Amino acid sequence: MVGIVETSKPIATRWNAVFLLVATGVVAALQVGKVAIAAPVMQEDLGIGLAAIGWLTGIFAVLGLIGGIFTGAFTASFGSRRVLVLGLLTIAAGAAMGALATTLPILLLSRVIEGAGFLMITVAAPSILGHVTERAHRDLAFGLWSCFMPVGMTLAMLTGPLFEGWRAMWWASSATTLGVCLAVMFAIPATGERLAWSWRSLLANTLAVVRTGGLVVLAIVFALYSLVFFALFSFLPVLLMERMEVTHKTAGLLSAFATISNILGNLAAGYLLSNGIRRASLLAGTGLVMGVTGLGIFLPVLPNTTAFVLCVVFSAVGGLIPATLLASAPLAAPTASLTPVVLGLIVQGNNLGQIVGPIAIGSAIERFGWESASILVACATLFTAGVAMRLRRMSWNSSE
Repeated sequence: MVGIVETSKPIATRWNAVFLLVATGVVAALQVGKVAIAAPVMQEDLGIGLAAIGWLTGIFAVLGLIGGIFTGAFTASFGSRRVLVLGLLTIAAGAAMGALATTLPILLLSRVIEGAGFLMITVAAPSILGHVTERAHRDLAFGLWSCFMPVGMTLAMLTGPLFEGWRAMWWASSATTLGVCLAVMFAIPATGERLAWSWRSLLANTLAVVRTGGLVVLAIVFALYSLVFFALFSFLPVLLMERMEVTHKTAGLLSAFATISNILGNLAAGYLLSNGIRRASLLAGTGLVMGVTGLGIFLPVLPNTTAFVLCVVFSAVGGLIPATLLASAPLAAPTASLTPVVLGLIVQGNNLGQIVGPIAIGSAIERFGWESASILVACATLFTAGVAMRLRRMSWNSSE
């Protein structure tokens, strides 16, 4: 049963709200990137190994895989703005707890808390975008939103070395998140419908989303994209050091440059969708281009510089996929009130790929060499193109 608790009719696109929502995603992504840049210092300070660092980073993806749909249902019931504020407060509390941690178990618990906040933000913030933008601007707004991860990760890499220690970085991330939270409380209006909560309604809403044509396909495409994207970028510094014989520092800078180029695809997707390109065609075409470039990257047949250029192209073109998928969620949802549940399903697909990709590619490389990664990437991207074409008959396939 649906009860209308909050209502809002967007009259004109509120770009200040759009950029503030993107800022919430950026501060959430900062929490992911800060562990990578602080890892060497944390190892020395806490006496932990790479396996522990992996858990500190990977716990976010595990939480997203487990709790995506549940968070979407919770958001649909509790209200997107409330969940967004709660997510920001949760991250701030988790970061503060982490800054005070003196043992690995406490630090891991703080990362679980931060991860819960991250999950709430990544479901709630895009759910609000549809209420603060006009229909004509919605694809562009989702293109901007999908930039949050590469922007946040890059900011963490650039600002991390400016701090004297990792604890100072954690305190700064907590304070920054609180500042954004205050801005959200004053600038983001309460919007949309709220569903009555019960475990029965959670099951019913989940089944309604899963049974709706195309929604599971969206999640599968996101899983395949994340699989190949994180498979490459998890090992890109190592690949560059082996093939181009560059230093660790140079490999890091080149990897950061390739990662940030993903933003170009995010923004391009908003432009292309707002100009009427069909979503299925865009997703399928992007998958094929990623497959071809992936072969050029992993097979030792091209000059090293050319292979790196292909990494940049792979990242930039790949950015078209998350922006397209996220922009499609409100259109594909059975009802507007179920948009958070749809986003939760898509988030689960994303996190599944993040977990499976590096493990599968890493195992293949370790056993059969870099060439084996090209086979996995090619298969995954071809499957992406084939699955995406199943969306061509959906009524929301066209942005027109």
